[in-house]
Amino acid sequence: MDSTINPILERINPRMLESEPVQRCALSECRGACCVFGVWVDLREVDDIMRNAALILPHMPVNCRVPGEWFAAVEDTDTNSPSGRVIHTAVENRPQHYGSTACIFCLEDGKCALQVAAIANGLHPWRFKPFYCILHPLDLDEDGRITLDLVEEMVDEEGSCVRRAAHKTPLINTFEPELRYLLGEKGYRSLQEITFKRGKIFE
Repeated sequence: MDSTINPILERINPRMLESEPVQRCALSECRGACCVFGVWVDLREVDDIMRNAALILPHMPVNCRVPGEWFAAVEDTDTNSPSGRVIHTAVENRPQHYGSTACIFCLEDGKCALQVAAIANGLHPWRFKPFYCILHPLDLDEDGRITLDLVEEMVDEEGSCVRRAAHKTPLINTFEPELRYLLGEKGYRSLQEITFKRGKIFE
């Protein structure tokens, strides 16, 4: 397979083929820094969440069980979003949470109510989670390709989803769950092959 023409590279920034000294955080150490400011959600995802509100409601914080208050009323454009339109999750003042604010779906223990609801109903953990939540701490570059940026900021953020590591590890290994989910098994295997052919060492 010629990696220079492989279509998977249209979805992946070349940086993701590198190895870097970063590792994931431990769930027990999570402080929900990624939930401080909420997230942009595609209108299709909003509709899906609202249609499944009955499954999600029991897992929401007690004072956040009015579905009509889960999202902001203002829409914005997003060329990387399926519908091209997004709205923001509601953000609450929560002095006890890291950063003193939190997405309305963020629970006291830092977990996401959408993910907890999915698991409780026997679904994939990310069934209700918005795309940008699944993607984090990865990001999209200016061409809409999956990448990792602002690492220095993230590893120095005590509540971040990534930590410094003693040794370099291929980024496609570090972020394997996200890449498998977003690219599919075939896409991820293709990415592994490209990385292997470029001489990267897998741990």
